[in-house]
Amino acid sequence: MLLHPQFDPVAFSLGPLAVRWYGLMYLVAFAQFFFLGRQRIVTRPGAGWTIEQLDDLLFYGVLGVILGGRLGQILLYEPAYYFSNPLEMIAVWKGGMSFHGGFLGVLAAMALWARKHGKAWLGVTDFIAPLVPLGLAAGRLGNFINGELWGRAADPALPWAMIFPQAGDALPRHPSQIYHLGLEGLALFAILWLYSSRVRPAGAVSGAFLAGYGSFRFITEYFREPDAGIFGLSYTVSMGQWLSLPMIVAGVWLIFAAYRSRNT
Repeated sequence: MLLHPQFDPVAFSLGPLAVRWYGLMYLVAFAQFFFLGRQRIVTRPGAGWTIEQLDDLLFYGVLGVILGGRLGQILLYEPAYYFSNPLEMIAVWKGGMSFHGGFLGVLAAMALWARKHGKAWLGVTDFIAPLVPLGLAAGRLGNFINGELWGRAADPALPWAMIFPQAGDALPRHPSQIYHLGLEGLALFAILWLYSSRVRPAGAVSGAFLAGYGSFRFITEYFREPDAGIFGLSYTVSMGQWLSLPMIVAGVWLIFAAYRSRNT
């Protein structure tokens, strides 16, 4: 049985400015997005993308992630807390970002960007889908460093069961942040990167992301201490699982529709 290392959430300080690990993970996520996006553009010169477009796309994406992620956390997971403490709504450096909210924010941002540049929306989402998972992995690493979003109680005999003092008890728990990192981050990245290495019908890569993320998230939620959410605490089907179900359905439908459209 392990004890969470209790990292200092502040990575370093620049005078009065404290730079937190959680914020650095977001910078890592955005940096890898740009690097991988540049690789896709350079290796596929006929795809109709430019580095300048990638710069602008990243700007829109950052806004979508931050605004959507924060609003999702406030409205879907902790509305009572944030409406009782309104100043905490802007304290994003403390953590508290909903993936599903950020996902919707990015979809809206990509729709605006696609309209601005005259590109097909599904073409844009197909381009960015393989660039997202490693950023998700960085976010989960930030969760682990902060000692937040710990897992459910685990068998003490589990070699990697971990005590999270932040949980307020001495129960051995699943380090569910690492499970999320491995499945939704590394495994999903490998799948999408390989799948998108060949030309696919419009919408297929986006569908693979939706179905893959939704499925992996549904699995990992079984090991994570459930969030209360707007429906209350549920140990049967958590808020994260409820929100992942439509992603799975939409992803499977999108893949089916993409290949059916190509074959007709």
